[in-house]
Amino acid sequence: MTSERSTSAPRGPHRLSAEQATVRAAAALEAEGAGRDAATLQAAHLTEAELRGHTSHGLRRLPVLIERLRAGLIDPDAQPELRWTADATLRVDGRRGFGPLTAYAAIDALLQRSARTGVAVGALHHTHHLGMLAPYVERIAEAGCVGVVLSSTEGLVHPWGGSGALLGTNPLAVGVPVAQAPLTLDMSTGSVSAGKILDHLERGRPLPDGWAVDADGRPTRDPAEAVRGAISPFGGSKGYALGITLGAVVGVLTGTEFGLDVVGTLDAEHETTKGDVIIVLRIEAFGQPARSEGLAAYLERVRASGVDGTRVRIPGDRARQARADALADGFDVTDEVWEFLHRAAAAGSKA
Repeated sequence: MTSERSTSAPRGPHRLSAEQATVRAAAALEAEGAGRDAATLQAAHLTEAELRGHTSHGLRRLPVLIERLRAGLIDPDAQPELRWTADATLRVDGRRGFGPLTAYAAIDALLQRSARTGVAVGALHHTHHLGMLAPYVERIAEAGCVGVVLSSTEGLVHPWGGSGALLGTNPLAVGVPVAQAPLTLDMSTGSVSAGKILDHLERGRPLPDGWAVDADGRPTRDPAEAVRGAISPFGGSKGYALGITLGAVVGVLTGTEFGLDVVGTLDAEHETTKGDVIIVLRIEAFGQPARSEGLAAYLERVRASGVDGTRVRIPGDRARQARADALADGFDVTDEVWEFLHRAAAAGSKA
C-alpha cells in the first residue's frame, strides 16, 4: 500500500453530480485512448462507488487507471475472451482490459447459461481491478438469481498473530433477490479496504482503532504509518481465516497468484496477477419457488427490531440511502480528485 498524496487538510468541499462525475472521468479515460463505451462504463462504476459513500473505490482510483493506461498495462481496446471449459464453468481472459467491462461481460454470459444449467461459475484473470463489488451481485439478483463475487487483492493484511502484509483484503459480495431491493453484502476481509486507508490519508483524518498496524506491528491511528504497515483482519482470527481461505479459492480456480504475489491494481508498474470468481445460482433450479416476498417480510421484521424505536440496517440499506441522497444533492470529493479531474479535462481539450 503506497501513496505520495498530501496529508494536508482539504480546502473543499467540492460537489459533483453523478452526471458531472461520470462525464469528466470518462473524458479523462478517453483522452488516454479508451473508447467511449468502455470509458463511460468504467467511469460510471467509479461514480457509483461515490454515490454509495464508498469513496475508497470511487474517483480516487482514476489516477492509477490513467497511469496504467499510459504505461501500457491496461489495454483500452481489450475485449474479454470467454471460453466455456465445462457446461457450467466459464474461463474469462480479460486481456488486460478494464475490470467492469470484463465483469459485466462475464455476468451476462453466466446469466444466459444458468437458464439451462441452473448454476454457472466464471473464473476471471488478466483483468484490472473490478472496483466495488456490490453492483455486480445486484445485477445478478435483479435477474432473480443469487449472486456471489470473490476477488483477490495485493498483500495488505497481516495474519492473525503474525506481522507483515501477507494477505489480501480479499473481498466477498453476495446478492439475494428481495421484492423491493436486493439484500446486498459487500465486505472486505480486512478491517477496511486499502482505499479507505488512503482516503483517510488524503483527507487528513485519523483512523479508527483496530484498522491497522505500523511497520513494527503496533496498532496505529496514523494513516501514513498504516500505509507503511498493514491492515488488520476484521474480526480477529475469524476474519483472518476467511480472508486466507477466500484468497486460496480465487487463486486455485483462476490460476492467479496468492498474497504477496498478487500485484497490479494499486500501482503502474506490474501486470495484474489477481483473480475474480463470479457465481450465479438460479433459485428455481433447486426446486424452490421464488421467495422474495417472504424474505422481504422477514427483513422488515429485522429492521423493526431496533432498541428505542430505531431502525436496524440490513446489508445494503446504508449504501442505498446514501445513493438516493447523492443522486438528489450530489456528493463531495477531495481537493486531489477535484484538481485531477480539472487537469484531465484541460489536457483532453488540448488533445
